[in-house]
Amino acid sequence: MRRDASRSLANQSLLVAAVCMVADAGVFLLHDRPVGIWQYWAAFLAVLVIDAALATPPRFSGAVAVLHGFSVLVPPLLFPDATWHPVEAGFLVAGYRAGAWLRSTQAWAALAVLAAGVTGSHLLAGDLCRPTSLVVLGIDLTARVLLPWLVGRYTTERRAYIAELERQAELRLRDERAAVQRAVTEERSAIARDLHDVISHHVSAIGMHAGAARLGLGTPPGDDAEDRAHRSLSAVESSSRAAMADLRRLLAILHGDETETGRRQPGLNNLDELLDGVRAAGLKVTLTTHGSPRELPGSLDVAVYRVAQEALTNALRHGRGESVGVELEYRETEAVVTVTNQLGGREGPVEERSSPHRGLAGIRQRVALFGGRITYGVQPDGRHWQVRASFPLEQSRPPEDKIGEHV
Repeated sequence: MRRDASRSLANQSLLVAAVCMVADAGVFLLHDRPVGIWQYWAAFLAVLVIDAALATPPRFSGAVAVLHGFSVLVPPLLFPDATWHPVEAGFLVAGYRAGAWLRSTQAWAALAVLAAGVTGSHLLAGDLCRPTSLVVLGIDLTARVLLPWLVGRYTTERRAYIAELERQAELRLRDERAAVQRAVTEERSAIARDLHDVISHHVSAIGMHAGAARLGLGTPPGDDAEDRAHRSLSAVESSSRAAMADLRRLLAILHGDETETGRRQPGLNNLDELLDGVRAAGLKVTLTTHGSPRELPGSLDVAVYRVAQEALTNALRHGRGESVGVELEYRETEAVVTVTNQLGGREGPVEERSSPHRGLAGIRQRVALFGGRITYGVQPDGRHWQVRASFPLEQSRPPEDKIGEHV
């Protein structure tokens, strides 16, 4: 961007120099020039060369001002008896450049040189002998020297003022972002403390009571009822431990613990463990895989696992509790997970019986995060509920500002 700005300034300088050369050449050519005098053409070329210097970089503005201070002396020096119109365009631009680009000391020195050139031209032309000569000189100095120089200085000061305002605005924006980030961090820490105080205590208590109840039953004598009770209590105990592990990891993430954040989350490699836990709760689960299994990117692998986990949880809570089918399909451009369970046996229309599946909000968010598709609803037989989530393999990573939302 800086290179483009420099190129634009250079092109504008060339254009300004060209326009000044045309304007000042017109002044010479339209004037009644002495015929056959070579000095006329020498002066013409000198003015063109001096105007061409306006195309030089801004750091040469002082030298350009000196050249233009000399240019106004050329006509009265070479042609003392002729009456010349002042050479305006290049001289005015030189004064502006001196005020806009030079530092204070150099700018004042350039102003003095330009003023000396105008004063010298009046002396050589004999204009100071008239009664109103000082008034005319003052007006000429003001219009041709001081005014362009002041406009240049004003432009520089305005540019510096705007740059300072932009810098202050950027600092304020940076401070506001830092304050928001601190507030978010503090709020996350408060949420983590509340989760730890409210949830972890009860989950730990559930695990402890389940373990105590299982030990209190002793060795199962072979009774199916007691055997099922043992399995259920063992499942509750295992699930509570897994919940505590996940809860501690999530709390660490909320606290900003990078070691916990970087630790691998459960993925499809842990799907069998998830299904075993659901089976231990008394639900028959079948897993069917289509296509050639392959390694998915880390974040996508976690998302597919979490969708299956949430769908199985919904089946436990809202289904009839007999059987669940899980299908994992590896396609060429996407990965699809489908969970089908029997609807609960409540009375009423099918739409009402399917309404408890409100855990779909989390599934929709995960699928949308990866740009996938989700379909869900009651099957045509009216007895099964199905959730199907498709994840495109091309977009295997969520946007940077969403990283971490899939945990």
